[in-house]
Parts: sequence; C-alpha cells; structure tokens
Amino acid sequence: MEFGVVFQLDPPASDIVKLSQQAESYGFSHVWTFDSHLLWQEPFVIYSQILANTSRVMVGPMVTNPGTRDWTVTASQFATLNDMFGNRTICGIGRGDSAMRTLGLPPTSISQLRDCVKVIRGLANGETVTYNDRELHFPWINNGKLEVWVAAYGPKALALTGEVGDGYILQLADPDIAAWMIKAVRVAAEKAGRDPAAIKFCVAAPAYVGDDLAHQRDQTRWFGGMVGNHVADIVSRYGDSGLVPTALTDYIRGRDGYDYSQHGRAGNTHADFVPDDIVDRFCILGPAEAHVEKLLALKELGVDQFALYLQHDDKEHTLAAYGEQVMPAIAQRPV
Repeated sequence: MEFGVVFQLDPPASDIVKLSQQAESYGFSHVWTFDSHLLWQEPFVIYSQILANTSRVMVGPMVTNPGTRDWTVTASQFATLNDMFGNRTICGIGRGDSAMRTLGLPPTSISQLRDCVKVIRGLANGETVTYNDRELHFPWINNGKLEVWVAAYGPKALALTGEVGDGYILQLADPDIAAWMIKAVRVAAEKAGRDPAAIKFCVAAPAYVGDDLAHQRDQTRWFGGMVGNHVADIVSRYGDSGLVPTALTDYIRGRDGYDYSQHGRAGNTHADFVPDDIVDRFCILGPAEAHVEKLLALKELGVDQFALYLQHDDKEHTLAAYGEQVMPAIAQRPV
C-alpha cells in the first residue's frame, strides 16, 4: 500500500512545500491538494514549487473538475510540469463541488466528465484528441505520461470510473462502503472490456494520531459535512432506491444547508449534523495501532493507496506518526 497526503492551499504556500518535503522524507509517494480557486490559492503554481523542492513524490489535485478551466489548458499544465520534472504529476478529477458551487454553478455532467478525462489524458500523453470538433495535439511533448483517477460516489460516476479511469478515488475510509464502491467500479470495468485489476484504488480521509478521541472528532467532523454534499446530490437523484449503501445516505437526514466559506475546515459549524459514529467510520482516528488495523482492512479490499487529509491542528505530528509507526507496520504485515 502506498501513502499520500492531501493539503488545502492556504497561504503561505511555503508551508505546503515544507510539509511536502517532510512527507517525502517519511516515504509518502503522493502529494495531493484541493483545487477550488475561490477558497484557496491556485494549485498548479504551487505544484511547480513542490516538484522543484522534492525528487520522488507524485503531485496533483484531489480533485480538479471539467468546469473551471479549459480542458486543453489543464492538459497543458500537467504536460508542462511533467516535461520539467519527469512525469511526476497525477490528475484526480470529479464533477466539481466547491469549485463550481462557489461560482454559482452546478457540478458538471457525467458526460462532460467522461469527455474531459479523455481529452486531458490524451493530450498530456502526446496523443491527438477531438475537442470542439477539432483534432488537437501538443507537438512539444516527449514521452509524456499522465494517469487520471476519478473521484466518485454515485452509480453513474462509479460506472464512468470503471469505463475510463486509471484509478478510483473514494473520499472516506469506511471499509464496508469501500467494498461496495470498489466492487461497483470493478464490475463496470469488466462490462467495458477492461481489466478491473488494472484500476488503482485510493481511499482518502482525514487521519489524526493520538488518544484524545473527542478532540480528534471535533477536528475532523468537517469531513462528514463535505462528503454530505455529494451524498445529498445522490439522494436527490436516486432517493432511497438502494442504488447506494444506506450507511452512506442515512446520516444526512439532519443536514440543513452548507456554508462553503467553511468548506473543509476544522470547526465547520455546518457539520454539526454529523454524528460521532460517522466521524469514526469515515476518518481514521485514535492511536497508531488503530490506524494500522483499519488500513490493513482497506488493503485487504484491494486499496492501493491511502491519502490522508491534513486539515487539523496536528499536521507535523500526524505525518511523523505515519512515517515512523503506521507505514512501517503496514509494510511488515502483508495481507
């Protein structure tokens, strides 16, 4: 199992670069960031600094979307960084939540997402693609390589992931829900004539190492609120049809709106509806041993990477605990 870390891009950007260097020194393989330009700083500018000040980690958004940039511009950004730093970027992409809604726009359609994945990956890999009825390519690319991992919760998005994604990003760490989602992606891949084993699976969630569970829950409850935005969309579309696990949908019954100015932040007052049991299930909390136990369960399901969100008040200690205790224990205990 590989490990990634996910940052919000609050200034100063130099802090993100330092934390990325720390993550690499502990053996993390990926550095991911939010991509919501009205809430945080522009990620692609900061990626160049992370890449310049590290030597191994893969860098990319968790997640970008088809709506806030022209697809060819996004592809060019990835391709340029790969040319400069040796194919060390990765594209996480979804329909768009905060990035679109803070502009007063809805998330993009599944059809747009499918086409966007093909355009960005194709152009960044040096291929010719069709975009706006034109044949396009980047003549300057030399041996470019970009993987596109799709973030999804709903049935259609999961099917899309199996059809076109190089990887799947599930933003919660509940093993039961993860098993359901991973199975849906694998079934879709097989129906599309793809090898399900070729798709990489990434679980992303807040992680906080320590003994004060009450404090950890307060620092990570925001995550259930963020996931609730996506779940609310699913419920509005599918209702209680059974097309998604009830464990994922039942908890939002007490949800009453959402303030994107507090998006992804510890102490989010619009996450009060999230109960403790959901925080415990969606996140990984407690002492290092508890993290190892839950991660081994995810690894057994076929999860290839755990990406931990560091949006709390103990970033450096959590990175150190993972690098010194959790990650070595996972490596020593194969499934």
